[in-house]
Amino acid sequence: MRWGVVTPISLLPFLVVLVLSAGCGPSVNRYLLIEQSLFAGDPQRAVAVVEQTKNEYGAKGRLLYEMDRGMVLQLAGDYQQSSAALERADDEVERLYTRTIRSETAAFLTNDNALPYEGDAYEHVMINVIKAINYAAQGQLQGALVEARRIDHRLNILSDKVKDANKYRNDGFARYVCGILYEAVGDLNNAFIAYRNAYDAYGAMSGWLKMSAPPSLRADLLRTAEALDLATEFAEYRQAFPDVAWQPLSSQERFAQVVLISYNGRAPRKEDLFLDLPISLDAAQLVLINRGIFRSPHQRDRVADSILYGLNGRVVRVALPTLVPQKTQVTIESMALTDSLGRSVTVRSELAHNVTALAEKSLSERLPSITVKALARAATKYAMAEGAMIGAQHAAGKDAVPWVGLLVGFVTHGLAVASEEADKRSWQTLPDEIHVARAWVTPGQYHLSIRPPGQGATTKDGHTITLTEGQTMFIIQRVMQ
Repeated sequence: MRWGVVTPISLLPFLVVLVLSAGCGPSVNRYLLIEQSLFAGDPQRAVAVVEQTKNEYGAKGRLLYEMDRGMVLQLAGDYQQSSAALERADDEVERLYTRTIRSETAAFLTNDNALPYEGDAYEHVMINVIKAINYAAQGQLQGALVEARRIDHRLNILSDKVKDANKYRNDGFARYVCGILYEAVGDLNNAFIAYRNAYDAYGAMSGWLKMSAPPSLRADLLRTAEALDLATEFAEYRQAFPDVAWQPLSSQERFAQVVLISYNGRAPRKEDLFLDLPISLDAAQLVLINRGIFRSPHQRDRVADSILYGLNGRVVRVALPTLVPQKTQVTIESMALTDSLGRSVTVRSELAHNVTALAEKSLSERLPSITVKALARAATKYAMAEGAMIGAQHAAGKDAVPWVGLLVGFVTHGLAVASEEADKRSWQTLPDEIHVARAWVTPGQYHLSIRPPGQGATTKDGHTITLTEGQTMFIIQRVMQ
């Protein structure tokens, strides 16, 4: 005669299992160790940290693992393994377009950490950008161009999918890198198209990207338009950039080019922002006494909250992700190339990519849907907790003491609060900003010097490099400060 009340009670162990099995997001210690290794100029150690913590990423963090591994392998100079890891990441992006109903259900009853990490659109583009830089750093420009075409394809699909011009639907930096690569192999037509697309993308993104197109990109447009005899386009850009100094391609054909890619600072991290919603007057007083409605408590506070709100039983918790920027202190670098006679060519770097602004934009675009889902999830967990409490009291019988239902309510409401956690995963081994410096010099041997190299810098600063006519050499630097 009690079969009708068995179902709510049976939800209790199911909820416990879900809470215990739910993902806990990225380990703070893992990224702390990676950052410490990079700050010490030891990217090989950073690679070891990522590989040793593979189990922490788990099956649901497979994409994040390959992206992190690909990034630190590039910094360690192991470009082939980096590209292999990023190729697996690319494959994972395609695979994750489909999800299982079981994963969706687990995430709805606990939190989004139970879902595989799919990554943001700008992270997907960066996979191909970093792979292109890997090939370019090895002098394999044809391989780099394969990635350039993949970038173009990915961004074209994105622009078709996202119609709102104020959203992330193009990428100035990715287009800029493509232009450099096309010009490096002498494909001036595609180089001009890429430069033009980059300039347009920077313009469309400037409001929220918090930066404009790099000044060197304007010189690129003038140089390639003039070389292609595009009189109309050249005249338009000449009028738009009256103060830009540039050299015609004919004066640079016998030169070599050095391109510095500097990854500066650390990508923003995500934290929980908990919204505690009281549904009774005494619960409202409890929430206000317990440090207010909006807050980001420490782990020890969350345990206390679960007990406190579980006892009250009238507080619904919603967890939302919030970004914490970690801005770089490096605003500019000087790259000097000095030959055997002491003659030096010095260029200054330019801001080419604001990764933190991209992360902020991506989260702001997704936050409305995240909030709706979080509210629905919190309401469902509260209803399940109430059902389990009522069912337990009915199952125990009318003569049972009232604490039976209260005890079950304490446990279920406490678990509902404890299981609420935002998805704080992101590609955290990316930098805050990417700077680019480009220098054209005559072929020969040069001493490379980058100032300021910054604390925690991983670079070829102080090395001697040999350049041949028409060569484009890519130098990669990582600065943690």
